Amino acid sequence: MVGVNDHDRDRRRDGVSRRTFVKAAGVSGTAVGLAGCIGQGKSANSNVVKFAADSDAADQQKPINDALHEAGLSKDIHVEILPGSSNTDVRQAQYQRWLSADLAEPDMLMMDSGWALTFIARRQVMNLSENLPEDLTKKVNKDYFQASVQTAKSNDDDLYAIPIFPDFPTMLYRKDLVKKAGFSPDEEDWATNSISWKKFSKVVKKVKDQNDLKYGYTFQANIYEGLSCCDFNEFMTSWGGSFFGSHDNLFGPIGKRPVTVDEKPVLDSIKMIRTFIHGSGGSGTLQGYEGGIAPTAVLSWTEDTSMAPFTNEQAVAHRNWPYAIVTNGADDVFGKDLGVMPIPYGVKPDEAKYKGTGGPAAALGGWHMVVNPNTPKQKQTFEVIRAMMQPSVKLKMFQILGWIPPEPQLLKSKQAKQVPVIGRYVNQLRIAGQNAVPRPVTAVWPQESGKIAQQVHAAYANEASPESAMSTLKSQLSQIENYNK
Repeated sequence: MVGVNDHDRDRRRDGVSRRTFVKAAGVSGTAVGLAGCIGQGKSANSNVVKFAADSDAADQQKPINDALHEAGLSKDIHVEILPGSSNTDVRQAQYQRWLSADLAEPDMLMMDSGWALTFIARRQVMNLSENLPEDLTKKVNKDYFQASVQTAKSNDDDLYAIPIFPDFPTMLYRKDLVKKAGFSPDEEDWATNSISWKKFSKVVKKVKDQNDLKYGYTFQANIYEGLSCCDFNEFMTSWGGSFFGSHDNLFGPIGKRPVTVDEKPVLDSIKMIRTFIHGSGGSGTLQGYEGGIAPTAVLSWTEDTSMAPFTNEQAVAHRNWPYAIVTNGADDVFGKDLGVMPIPYGVKPDEAKYKGTGGPAAALGGWHMVVNPNTPKQKQTFEVIRAMMQPSVKLKMFQILGWIPPEPQLLKSKQAKQVPVIGRYVNQLRIAGQNAVPRPVTAVWPQESGKIAQQVHAAYANEASPESAMSTLKSQLSQIENYNK
């Protein structure tokens, strides 16, 4: 799986740059290269389907085309993969320019599930429910991870995108040290049976103290998109809390959904994190939870900075995306001593007030493919989509790019389990996918996300009480919702 680590960094759901480094061409050079491909090269050939994707996919163009042809794509159809910027926001802006200009190319575009809905809401991409063969749309609706499918549909339930691969966080931990401390992760099947946050805190505390480690639990709590969309979303949801009540309200209607961030489950999730960071003695903390297992440094950490202590054997447990499994499960790091489990829970789903909350919540990441409504190559593009939806192609993508198959059933396959390193953990990824929580992406999410990150960070940092921070946030979100309804 050469390059998978870098690829996952590229698509990480932090809303900023996806790589820790960019190849010599640089971000701007990549974007220019992508723009420059339009209308050039093989585009005169009606059997060349242009697919705007990322540089990792472009680097694997030949094996991808070989896999598509083996899966039934006509041999005379070729997919030309255009390498996109490593910054997802730059790519989004590029797509907006193309689609607003009604350009005929590229024929297909790979879109971040975090912002595909904005293009769907504006009807700038093709309605697949009305155009794609029915057997394909039925398969997506029936067999794919439903959280991913939710972010591929319009408000009237029409399908506008096909999930290519989802992305789910998990909890990494030092299984060797956990066993040494007397716990039984294999016998209790932590891989698929999530443990409670309370038990997790006790495990981390004991292992940290027993091995004199610098850190217990590391995660991401800087003021950025990753806090609002992901870490806080998971903590809150695992306690039964929600931004807007039932998850039926995730994608609107704006101004007509309740703002519920000041309710007890949300406050309890914040109190838990304050306990983890600052200890159990202060105000706004939870009794029964081990304190001081997370460093104050988490308040300035994003994905890579939070992972470094874990990789360097200074921490017990770490929350991150699948690329972290590939990094830390390598033979020269932890190998099979790496434990992976679903995110712990605060309350079970049957104890939660709102539909879609409680249990081992995992923030949804990943990418979709959409069709340019102006393409003159609709027939050929649909043939490419049919081939890309074949199991053999999805498993090939998992092998060469680390793209997690969008169907839970494929993660049970022998082929998926044979993929180096990450194949050992497909059951954990499947459970995470079945408990995935999308961010509430609407036209106002960019405004709301910043407010959420600021107020949550203030509460985590002890700069405001959980109650005052969430009261302020409720007022801010309500104002944004009501102004835009």
